[in-house]
Amino acid sequence: MLPNTPRRAVYAGSFDPPTLGHLWMIRQAQSMFDELIVAIGINPDKRSTYTVAERQDMLCAITDNFPNVKIEVFENRFLVHYAREVDAGFIVRGIRSAADYEYERSMRHINSDLAPEISTVFLMPPREIAEVSSTMVKGLVGPEGWMETIRRYVPQAVYEKIFAEH
Repeated sequence: MLPNTPRRAVYAGSFDPPTLGHLWMIRQAQSMFDELIVAIGINPDKRSTYTVAERQDMLCAITDNFPNVKIEVFENRFLVHYAREVDAGFIVRGIRSAADYEYERSMRHINSDLAPEISTVFLMPPREIAEVSSTMVKGLVGPEGWMETIRRYVPQAVYEKIFAEH
């Protein structure tokens, strides 16, 4: 990395929908880097609940107070190749469990094989949100009392979007 080159990182996920865990990761990562690209990865084998545009809107709403955060989309590329394309020297990944650790450790080594100049940074969310996932949130929607239940797991703008649709 050249002197005076911005330290740019990519934090990628499906964000379907964004959770308080995602927001925690974004908050931490944007404080560590000059620029953070939050990249919505499109997996053609995965059926998403929210459109890419809806996910972009939700992410923009919850990150609008972070001037160094950009929301982008990438598709049909390895994350490490996308990071190289946007001149990011870092990939940010979250670890919530031992299973996450094993998976992320393997991916870090593969990414290093593909692009040794890009470093992976692991962040571990606090206990109270460590188990929060988009899948968990979607699974809570529907039964009696769901509105109060999910409120504690998603940012306000995401809650309003989910509430408006149900």
